[in-house]
Amino acid sequence: MTSGLSPDALSEKQRKLLFATCFIALIATSFGFMVRIALLNDVWKPQFNLSDTQVGEIFGVGLWPFAISIVLFSLIIDKIGYKVSLWFAVICHVIQALMLMTPAAGFLPESLQGYWWLWIGSFFGALGNGTVEAVINPVIASVYHRQKTKWLTILHAGWPGGLVLAGLLALFLGNQPATVQVAVLLFPVVIYAFMLVSTVFPLNERVAAGIPYMTMLKQAGFLGALIIIVMIGLEISRVFWGLDWSSPWPWCGIGGVTLIYAVMVQGAPGRVLFILLLLLMIPLAITELGTDAWIKDLIGPALAEYDLPGIWVLIYTAFIMTILRLFAIGPLSKKFSPVVILAGSSAFAAAGIFLLAGAEAAIVILVFATIYGIGQTFFWPCTLGLVSEQFPEGGALTINSIAGVGMLGVGIIGTPFLGNLQDSHMHSSLQANPAIYEKYVDTEGDPKTSIFGEYRSVDQDAVAELDMQLAELEETHPDHAPLAAERAELDQLTVTAKSNALRAASGPPVFMFLCYILLILWFASKGGYKPVELGGKDGS
Repeated sequence: MTSGLSPDALSEKQRKLLFATCFIALIATSFGFMVRIALLNDVWKPQFNLSDTQVGEIFGVGLWPFAISIVLFSLIIDKIGYKVSLWFAVICHVIQALMLMTPAAGFLPESLQGYWWLWIGSFFGALGNGTVEAVINPVIASVYHRQKTKWLTILHAGWPGGLVLAGLLALFLGNQPATVQVAVLLFPVVIYAFMLVSTVFPLNERVAAGIPYMTMLKQAGFLGALIIIVMIGLEISRVFWGLDWSSPWPWCGIGGVTLIYAVMVQGAPGRVLFILLLLLMIPLAITELGTDAWIKDLIGPALAEYDLPGIWVLIYTAFIMTILRLFAIGPLSKKFSPVVILAGSSAFAAAGIFLLAGAEAAIVILVFATIYGIGQTFFWPCTLGLVSEQFPEGGALTINSIAGVGMLGVGIIGTPFLGNLQDSHMHSSLQANPAIYEKYVDTEGDPKTSIFGEYRSVDQDAVAELDMQLAELEETHPDHAPLAAERAELDQLTVTAKSNALRAASGPPVFMFLCYILLILWFASKGGYKPVELGGKDGS
């Protein structure tokens, strides 16, 4: 439960412990993300014959259920308390670690081996991650309500900082069994669980100011609720009932839940700026988290020539983000509004991603990765700062709905889309060579399905068999040129498919840049950007 204290009543010692607990909890969320990146393509994909789209779906389920917990807890968190909510996150993180450590255990039924066990474990991890953010975002925005953008950005240095720590551990433990590598998930979980025992949580800024619960709901409005419910409803129906987007049944459920919310808020549609920021959060999260989820695999072929694993790019860009979030946001937030910072971030991210897609030399990759790292640094925290500064009456709901929609966008659309782009390009390219197509594309049975339709992927078992034959022939028979040529062609097609997918990921930040420029002009027409203070005048 919360302490009943107002945010300003916490002592300096209590504030420091509260911030540290939130910071470590956020690091725990990034550990799960990095472990999936380290193991999915290199270990679990060949072990369980996963397609790139299925890999993308597992990445995705490690993200989109985040929205379920962050939105639901935002609605009730002021009643049940922040501490109880974080204990729920601890339980979810422990379940995730235990399941990812045993995806091929002998006690599992065959139907749960591999894909579904990894999927379920990632699902629990995402629920825990969403609960963490449902707590830490409104808490820090309340405690540091006079410098929200600055302190939310410093708080969210925990995400890339965790990526750096987990990535280095993944490299250090790279020769160890997957079980050992997954076990590192528990390190930050144990630490923040221990700190949680003594942490004191204050009332939310909205609650302390006496703003009614219904006012919070009206800030999001039924249009905001519709966006969230549509994305959650369609994905749940696809996963559990196999319904496609053209089926009327999920839409009936979505419409019913939205109607209930609309009645509750007496037809309030929600603040226009908030609805726009909700929609912008989809391409924003795809740019930051969707690209991060695939960048190790997408850049890997280019770095292979230098015997460097692709994970180094993610570690490097995460390190840039950590340093800039910790030390650059103070001066930047004093000089620029969050909207200006977001516009600059979009320009850097678009340029960095597009240039990375064609990079081959190591020094060129380093330069372009730096541009990309700078670009994605302030996306997430500055958006949270913008929302908390403009809609303080929205309390936990508005700030957390933004994060929830972002995770929904990248989980449902972003990571599966980048995976599907690779599968589709490989499939169409291999069709030009019928002999190779017949050998290495899985044509037996029904096609696989995703939200982008049916598709067929490269058969990983056939590729593994090819590699075994090549290894045997190299030792016993010097004439293995035909098989070597087939492998070389597959390698080249893989590189091209991944480059095209990465290049496509530069589109969302271009769109975001244009939108933020329009928002800058809109605020200028209103007399400039001003944060809204509870009990004061509307700064928008």
